[in-house]
Amino acid sequence: MLKKAVSLVLLMVLLIPFISLGEQTVSFTDSTGRVVQLPRDIIRVAPTGPLAQLALLSIAPEYLVGLSVALNHYDRPFLEDLFGKLPVLGQLYGTSGEINLEELMNLDPQVIIDVGEPRDTVREDMDALQEQLGIPCVHITMYYQDAGRAYIELGNLLGREDKAARLASYLDRNYKRMLDINDKVGENKVRMLYCVGEAGLNVIAQGSYHAEIIDLITSNAAVVKTPSGRGTGNEVDMEQLLLWDPEFIVFETITAYENAQKDPLWASLQAIENNNYVLAPKGPYNWLGFPPSVQRYLGTLWLQKTLYPQVADYNLKEEVQAYYRLFYDYDLSDDQYDAIMAYALLK
Repeated sequence: MLKKAVSLVLLMVLLIPFISLGEQTVSFTDSTGRVVQLPRDIIRVAPTGPLAQLALLSIAPEYLVGLSVALNHYDRPFLEDLFGKLPVLGQLYGTSGEINLEELMNLDPQVIIDVGEPRDTVREDMDALQEQLGIPCVHITMYYQDAGRAYIELGNLLGREDKAARLASYLDRNYKRMLDINDKVGENKVRMLYCVGEAGLNVIAQGSYHAEIIDLITSNAAVVKTPSGRGTGNEVDMEQLLLWDPEFIVFETITAYENAQKDPLWASLQAIENNNYVLAPKGPYNWLGFPPSVQRYLGTLWLQKTLYPQVADYNLKEEVQAYYRLFYDYDLSDDQYDAIMAYALLK
């Protein structure tokens, strides 16, 4: 009996290196169905682009080894304390992109994370990146309506299940409230255009990924044959805007917003004539998209309260401040809120 026990102990000692080696990695199935071998304990990640960056900043900012895009003056006050100083690596989509591969490799991320709309070639892109860089690459699909599910996946990936559950619960609850308000509005949705660019002559068209919350909350007047998948939208001319003649316009840039007050052609649109136009709020990032990431839930709060105040019966400032605390661990002051909303509310 003693001899058998000694033999068993010796066998276990011999197997320890192999058992430990097996425990160093785990299998993770990403949103495309790809099974990727990842380190068990992940503490260094790199985003492929701004959508992934913004999602990661809200769930595990200290894990980032670099940013895909630099923070601008709208974003910096709310986000930079989450991670300190990080190098800007650039964006990486598919097998191409403007990214400093040498610096990326030197920073030694354990995984590269892609978040957002799945491109047609996303599986091939992730496989090619992984083979090229020798770093595991995963894609997490995130549409507006299932952002909560996407956060659960990110939480499982990064060992942040508790934080992911809180964020997902918030997103699911607010998505349901958005639908309830929509039901009360019924067929009375406002005909809206979201005009982007310095001239305001690009529109975010119905059916595009960037138009998700616009299409849900409003009657998006921008109906085109081939909606652009880019945040710069579809280019149109003034004649087309006059034909659409929306009830309400949101401008992306202050230049276009201010020009609408001066240009006689813009003034002939009923939205401008009736002062039913605003500037999309920013900070962090544009609340209607660009990137079309999780901050669009701020856009939902703002847009429904602006368009349908009679049924959106919540305090917008309190809701926005609660969002900042949950997602960015940031206490948004009343003055900061007022600055964000300076041109975003109807006159």
